[in-house]
Amino acid sequence: MSTPASKIVPFGSGGRIVETACRSLSIAASGLNALEAKFSEREFAATFLRVIGVIMKVRGRVIVTGIGKSGIVARKMTATLTSTGTPAIFLHPADAGHGDLGMITPDDVVLMLSHSGESTELGPIIHYCKRFAIPLVAITAQVQSTVAMAADMCVLMPEVEEACPNSLAPTTSTTVQMALGDALAISLMEMRGFSADDFHKFHPNGRLGAQLVKVRELMATGDDVPMVREDASLLDATIEMTRARLGGTAIVDRNGRLIGAFTDGDLRRTVTGKQNLTEAVGRSMTLTPFAVGPDELASEAMHLMHERNIMLLFVCENGRLIGAVHMHDLLHAGVA
Repeated sequence: MSTPASKIVPFGSGGRIVETACRSLSIAASGLNALEAKFSEREFAATFLRVIGVIMKVRGRVIVTGIGKSGIVARKMTATLTSTGTPAIFLHPADAGHGDLGMITPDDVVLMLSHSGESTELGPIIHYCKRFAIPLVAITAQVQSTVAMAADMCVLMPEVEEACPNSLAPTTSTTVQMALGDALAISLMEMRGFSADDFHKFHPNGRLGAQLVKVRELMATGDDVPMVREDASLLDATIEMTRARLGGTAIVDRNGRLIGAFTDGDLRRTVTGKQNLTEAVGRSMTLTPFAVGPDELASEAMHLMHERNIMLLFVCENGRLIGAVHMHDLLHAGVA
């Protein structure tokens, strides 16, 4: 259906469009501020803490459900919970009465989103929870609604102004729902002590996964690590650098402890001087080179390289050299 000509905004009304966009954002911000203010209310904060406690103790999963725009928010909430250490699954209300109620077990808790609290599609899920004593948590803005009255715990959302000029399209209300879901997920994440290492287990692919890779997963090890003793000749050190093709070599003592580094830059400075290639590399090496531990994040190693303007880092454990990582290894892995 085409838009009536009388309602089309002229192309030249750019200022009006920007003003509308900014007003929408301002209304959304007001909604978020209203949600934050709810946490200063004793009853709201107590309910939120009760919900956290129930989810922490549940042996099964969080079954998240909602219809329409609330259903879309519920899907996002499910994904955030799952990726941050709280097992969750989305249940579509339209499918619930056609067999999918069977995915709810006595060990689960149901999290139901409904701004109005009167979506008839949620009825079968409510009745199922009541029949089998499944804990039901409602997130709604209407305290006297069917969903709120049926729930074991009700997180009462603030009444907010929709950004829609007709106050019909869910906009601010869904933004506030989304924010509460994030607050819930992050609170649970901290309660569980969910670490960056745990996060990487759930996000092995993509740029985020690459940033969470540890140095030990990318470093060269064994014979691929260039190293010589400090009494080795400059020529031997140069040959070792050429063999490994990492742009440098570690200098170690008799116990395998890192004491220095000799790089392409050191070699150029040496060649332009008067040193003889039979001289000991220890006289030309860089003392106390930068090193990282194997369990450091690759992203942290890259940050150090950028900060110190170097291309090669040695990896040590208890002072002993165990590996080397080059900037190219990090770039190839997508860490940047």
